[in-house]
Amino acid sequence: MAKFKDSSPTVDVLEPEAMGTPAGTEGNEPDRSIGDIIAELRNLSAEQVEQVLRHQREKGVRFGEAAVALGLASRDDVLYALAQQFHYPYSPDEQRKVSHELVVLREPFSPRAEAFRALRSQIMMRVYAGTDRPALAVISPDSGDGKTYAAANIAVSLAQLGGGRTLLVDADLRNPRQHEVFGLPNRAGLSGILSGRSDAQVIQQVPGVTGLFVLPVGTTPPNPLELVERSAFGLLMRELTSKFDHVVVDTPAAAHGADASVIASRCGAALVVARRHQSRVAALQDLMGSFAGSSVRMAGVVVNEF
Repeated sequence: MAKFKDSSPTVDVLEPEAMGTPAGTEGNEPDRSIGDIIAELRNLSAEQVEQVLRHQREKGVRFGEAAVALGLASRDDVLYALAQQFHYPYSPDEQRKVSHELVVLREPFSPRAEAFRALRSQIMMRVYAGTDRPALAVISPDSGDGKTYAAANIAVSLAQLGGGRTLLVDADLRNPRQHEVFGLPNRAGLSGILSGRSDAQVIQQVPGVTGLFVLPVGTTPPNPLELVERSAFGLLMRELTSKFDHVVVDTPAAAHGADASVIASRCGAALVVARRHQSRVAALQDLMGSFAGSSVRMAGVVVNEF
């Protein structure tokens, strides 16, 4: 466990060996067939499995197609089985307990999810191509631009790369929502750390998504800008980027104050989110101009069309 010392904030950061075995890799079991996964998911009897196999042979189709044709499985079941085979996080209809905003999890094969994968590729090239790995602040001119939606799906898509750990930090100390998006408790979090309180278990793993963690806000403070302006926030970001492969940070809209600019400067990199037919060019120019002469690495501007 790593802790800050002296006047720095204190936060427990899980080391790799403390994380436990990633979901779905217990005992290093060999990959199961699509048929086995669907049969277990739908609790198919031996007779039903044989019925599917017979239809598969007669029609020359795949097991999943045969099961769907016979009404013994849904297309979501087949997608789930494929995702299990390729170790790709996916939730079928009856298991979807996550927010509709998490399109990369709920609709992994949709155009919106593909757009986030394309955005992930650009982030990997523009932000993480070098040896240093800054945190990425997701910022926007105004409320309703889709900043929280973008930050959440970017974090999920980075976690889906596999082999590493991604942390989503909710630094929107004015209107936090990431705990709602992921259905996580919000009793303790970033505000407590920056206020000098030593809260336990502030970093939470997202169920069903191996390698994805969330640091919620916790109690909404009365002095958000002052908290992120303290040196403690910069120290925290450096600590987190040393422990996680990717750190994505949600921020308040720039219309609410200087929080986003301050947070981005502490993170080292920023991605601007604007909404189509809504964001004003002047507001975008002001936001981009606030980083003039700074060392913040600008990943680019994304226009949210959804």
